[in-house]
Amino acid sequence: MKMIKGIVTALVVGSLSFSAFAAQELEKDKVKDMNLTKIGEITTSDTSAPMDAKKELSKKADELGGKYYVVTSAEKYTKDVRATADVYK
Repeated sequence: MKMIKGIVTALVVGSLSFSAFAAQELEKDKVKDMNLTKIGEITTSDTSAPMDAKKELSKKADELGGKYYVVTSAEKYTKDVRATADVYK
């Protein structure tokens, strides 16, 4: 029983620490104030919801080495949501 509690605790802590390192979405106005450097652009593949697109953008920004991303465009087609963003560090 203690082992199960330990595993559950480790999973919860691990999921919380993952979100702490995820790239954050910023508004375009804040980029100038924070003096950030643009390191690239990213796009989502076909996602079914805006939240899924944000998660994918955050993940791709992390993979590119960025700490922040700014959504530059978003479109919703019949079932798909697509978005593009600039990545900053």
